[in-house]
Amino acid sequence: MYDCVYDIKEGPKVYNRALYKIYRNFPLMGHIAFGVIERGSNVIQVRPSTLCFHNCIFCSVDAGPSSKHRRTEYMIYDAEWLAKWAGEVARAKGGDVEALIDGVGEPLTNPRIIELIKLLKQEKGIKRVAIETHGGSLSVELGKRLYEAGLDRINLSIDAVDSELARRMAGASWYNVESVIQTVRKLVEETKLDIVLTPVIVPGLNDNELPRIINLARELKLGVRSGWPTGVLAQKYEEHKYGRKPPGVKPWGWGKFYAYLKDLEAKTGYKLIPSPVELGFRQTPRIDKPYRKGDKVTLMVASEGWLKNEMLGVDPECSRVFSIVGVRAPVGSKVRAKVIEDENNIYIARPE
Repeated sequence: MYDCVYDIKEGPKVYNRALYKIYRNFPLMGHIAFGVIERGSNVIQVRPSTLCFHNCIFCSVDAGPSSKHRRTEYMIYDAEWLAKWAGEVARAKGGDVEALIDGVGEPLTNPRIIELIKLLKQEKGIKRVAIETHGGSLSVELGKRLYEAGLDRINLSIDAVDSELARRMAGASWYNVESVIQTVRKLVEETKLDIVLTPVIVPGLNDNELPRIINLARELKLGVRSGWPTGVLAQKYEEHKYGRKPPGVKPWGWGKFYAYLKDLEAKTGYKLIPSPVELGFRQTPRIDKPYRKGDKVTLMVASEGWLKNEMLGVDPECSRVFSIVGVRAPVGSKVRAKVIEDENNIYIARPE
């Protein structure tokens, strides 16, 4: 018997892709692109939207207007439902959890983002709320509203201080890093919000920009309000199967990346390789997996899939959502499938 009753609606086209709006009773764990993800630490990822108006030339998830691999986009319109899922996961992990609002797009595209932050802060077990953004739509007014709603920290992806390079890396002629930096200054002056800079270091493009990013973080004392020893969390550019690959760029190995950071630490006297403990991260209990690799399950086809040659499926208990690969089936039909991936409670299944 199939008892799961859920609500997902196909909305308007965005970038010539269908936008699916997700409401109550739709399971919000199981997919990489939306919902709640936990990876065994005291930080859980809360993903309210897959949409993005940036077009970063190094994007690992092929987000934005020029995406070549996405077939659909997803938006969680029921903020209460998403907050409830996040709260239940936080409590199952023992509480004292940070909810990091991030995504395979730009979280600020969700129209209920202010309400979501308020609701997350009200959930027992969630101590802090942070958000990741590239900053293209961030303003002083919006930043203040986010702070007043209960936001503790913004992880801001400024990849270059040079205006032309920043525009090139964002893949958007309208992107104005000078305006973003001015917004950061105002928010630091006029609120108690913390801001941490999270550049992606792309060899040969912006590796010379990190000293300028460090100077900005040092000047504004970024990271201090979170009790961190740094205000810069540099990320290593990596090639992904469905990600974008800037021409002529060869990713560094981890050894070379850390050598680069250590060299800059020595030259600038600024910490760039903090330990997880220094950032307040620790291991916490994992959420039980209702399904394991190799299990067979009957799934209800709920919508078109996120990527090509996929459908979105829901299990009979409305406990998990699945990516069903290698299938084309009518929405509302049932598919008997075998679980082929279950890592971090993210499920991929293939029809038998």
